[in-house]
Amino acid sequence: MNEKERPVRDVAVNRRARRNYEILDTLEAGLALSGTEVKTLRAGRISLEEAYVKVVGGGLWLVGAHIAEYEQGNQFNHEPTRPRRLLVHRRELRKWHQRAREKGLTMIPLRVYFRGRWAKVEVALARGRRRHDKRQEMRKREDQKVLRRLRRR
Repeated sequence: MNEKERPVRDVAVNRRARRNYEILDTLEAGLALSGTEVKTLRAGRISLEEAYVKVVGGGLWLVGAHIAEYEQGNQFNHEPTRPRRLLVHRRELRKWHQRAREKGLTMIPLRVYFRGRWAKVEVALARGRRRHDKRQEMRKREDQKVLRRLRRR
């Protein structure tokens, strides 16, 4: 079974990201986790609401993601909000770091999922939307919905 044929199972989706940001590009990155974090992820107990991605010391790091503690984890449990390393190729890292330095661009996680047995994060290069941009986007979606409804008749 090759890389793209492995079953993909979503764990968490950052729904606010698509409303609050204009997505310019996406990247799939591996997620370096400890054992109890993997067990909690498989249970779906993660929050990406406050999370973002930054470049530190030549690597990408997921900051602010909350992975709940594992109930049976005893003293070997993980810290829920610790920064987690993202695994990407060096070439991709350089390219994304250069693009993220542009004015007004940020890197945010869109979703966390398992591809086969590997935990992955879909990271987006995004530009923040202002309030009027959000309203305009909602109006556009509403118009498309009305058009689809009219075509069905």
